[in-house]
Amino acid sequence: MARPRRSAATATPGIVGYIRVSTYELATSGLALEAQQAAIRANAQSRQMPVLAIHSDAGVSARLVDRPALSDALASLAAGHGDVLMVAKLDRLTRSVLDATGLMVRAEREGWGLVALDVAVDTTTPQGAAMAQVLAVFAEFERRLIGQRTKDALAVRRSQGVKLGRPPVLPAAIVSRIAAQRRSGATWASIAAGLERDAVPTAHGGSRWHANTVRKIFLANERSAA
Repeated sequence: MARPRRSAATATPGIVGYIRVSTYELATSGLALEAQQAAIRANAQSRQMPVLAIHSDAGVSARLVDRPALSDALASLAAGHGDVLMVAKLDRLTRSVLDATGLMVRAEREGWGLVALDVAVDTTTPQGAAMAQVLAVFAEFERRLIGQRTKDALAVRRSQGVKLGRPPVLPAAIVSRIAAQRRSGATWASIAAGLERDAVPTAHGGSRWHANTVRKIFLANERSAA
């Protein structure tokens, strides 16, 4: 089996295992972690490679990328303690093609291999490396699909008249000024004229104030105070 190239001075050959179960799996099957660990040890034995450590995340979702045990496993590999990260099933590591591809890129950059026993992912072999490239293509496809779906959703919202982006916010002092003048009997037009005369910028940074804009600010303030 071809091994990733590592510095002989710093690398410790061997397998770093990673096992994980969700909260539901932890509650319904106490043997899930043991089964994963057994699969890793059996495969390591068939490869005649030592298992240096097995890191375990119990009761953690695959949606979370920043998992304590996974972080420890990756840190060990980056430091040269082990040259293969092995999981019994790819979904124990991640359920995202994007995340899986990111790990493969990291593995290649740092010089260690990634092995998932349930699928044809074994970057320590030419065939596995080819599969990693295929997954990278799908990851890029998934990334573009997400971008297109987001673009389409925004276009629909715009067509419905929804204003996108962070809503502009006026300083509280300006809102209070508008409210006080209106309660004193000032007209919307006179309030707007006064704001323009004092060079008060609008919520969008403009210089022109309109009576209808002032009215909307006042009514919104009244609703929030109710």
